[in-house]
Amino acid sequence: MMNSQPFHRRSWLHAASSFAAVGCLSNVFQGQKSIFAQQTAGTFRLKYLAASCMYGYTDLARILPEVAKQGAAAIDVWPKVHGNQREQMTELGEEAFAALLKKHDVSLGCITQYKLGPFGLQEEMRLAKRFGCKTIVTGAIGPTNLNGPELKKAVSTFIEQMKPHLAVAEETGVTIAIENHANNLINTPDSLRYLLELRPSKHLSIAMAPYHLPQDEKLLASLIEELMPALAVFYAWQHGDGCMKQMPKEKELLQMPGRGTLDFGPLLSALKANRFDGWTSIFMHPFPRGIPILEKVDDVTAEINRSRSYLEDLLRKG
Repeated sequence: MMNSQPFHRRSWLHAASSFAAVGCLSNVFQGQKSIFAQQTAGTFRLKYLAASCMYGYTDLARILPEVAKQGAAAIDVWPKVHGNQREQMTELGEEAFAALLKKHDVSLGCITQYKLGPFGLQEEMRLAKRFGCKTIVTGAIGPTNLNGPELKKAVSTFIEQMKPHLAVAEETGVTIAIENHANNLINTPDSLRYLLELRPSKHLSIAMAPYHLPQDEKLLASLIEELMPALAVFYAWQHGDGCMKQMPKEKELLQMPGRGTLDFGPLLSALKANRFDGWTSIFMHPFPRGIPILEKVDDVTAEINRSRSYLEDLLRKG
C-alpha cells in the first residue's frame, strides 16, 4: 500500500511568513494567467481544474506548484476522506492560504463538499466568495432507485428544499453543482434531466461524472448536449474496472481517459460543439481513499498529463 504524504503545519507557516503582507482576498486573484480565460474567439480549449485529492493527503504547498504543470490555473479543494486539503485550508488560515495561491498563481476554482451536503453549504459559500471561488460540488439528498413520475417528484422536492440555500448562492455568486453519484437521488440520466428541467436558478447546476453512468459514448455525448445549459463541471473519468476494491495499479488506472475502453471522442465533440466553458477535471479514485493515485507527486502529475494529451489529441482531430 502506498503511503500518503503527511500534512506539516510548520511548512505552511514557513510559506506564509514570506507573504505576510497580503492584501484583501478580493485582490489575490488579479493577474491570473491567460490560461484561465481558455475560451477565446475562434478557439475552443478545455478549462482544466486540478483536483487536490488526486494527490491524497499531500500538503497544499506541494500540490499548488503542480497545478500549472497539468495545464490548469485553478484547484478543486477536497476534504477527508478523499483528500484533506480543505482541512489544511482551515488550519493554515485564510490569509496564509491566499498567500500560497498567489505565490503559485493559482485560483481556488472549486470546493468539493460531500461532507457538508447540499443543505450545509451556507458558510462554505461565503468563504468561497472571499476567495473568488464560483463553484461548490456536492451530492443531492433524497430517495434512491426511483423512476418516472416518482423520480421527478423526488427531484422537485429536493429542489424545493434547496431554495433557501440557492438564495445564499445567488447572494455570494456561487454555483452549487450536483454530481450524479451512485446510491444518490441524482444518479441517472433521467434524474439529471429533471434537475435541469426543474431548477429555479442558474446557481443550481450539474457536475457530470461519466464514471457513474452507462459506459456508452453515444449516450454520454447526447446527455452532454442535453445538459449543457446547466453543466458546470465535466469529470474526464470513466469506469474502467472500478474503484471499490484493491486491484493492481494498472487496472485501477483504467478510470483515466485514454486508458480504459471508453472512447472520449464523442464526448469531447459534444463539449466542443457547445463551446463548454465550465470546468474539466481529469479524475479517478484510488483505493483506499486518501492515498494519491500514484506514490510520487511527479508521477501523479505525469499521469494527469498523459490523459490530458489524449483529450487534447481528440479535440484536435474533432
